[in-house]
Amino acid sequence: FAFENFNAVGEWRKTDGKFPIDASGELPSGEKFQGATELTALLAKRKKPQFVRCFAEKLLTYALGRGLEYYDKCAVDKITEALAKHDHQFETLVLEIVLSEPFQKQGTKGP
Repeated sequence: FAFENFNAVGEWRKTDGKFPIDASGELPSGEKFQGATELTALLAKRKKPQFVRCFAEKLLTYALGRGLEYYDKCAVDKITEALAKHDHQFETLVLEIVLSEPFQKQGTKGP
């Protein structure tokens, strides 16, 4: 619920109709947060490798227009390694996805 303050088009809101928004939550690890800012800080501090990998996978999925397969794991590994070397810059993520084998070989069959 961390992003509940944002409506469907990304505008900030304090209420949902007449009801105040509760943007608090708790991760499976028991870590609690209040809103998007605290969740972001928590993920950046304690879960950065997992967050970076998940974000890379989601952006690669979007770029490919399909779900990832087992044979895409090496490309994701390579992308996340490059991100770590370049201070996790978004431009590095985009560049590495465009240069990745799955993106370059779109439309071909199999691994």
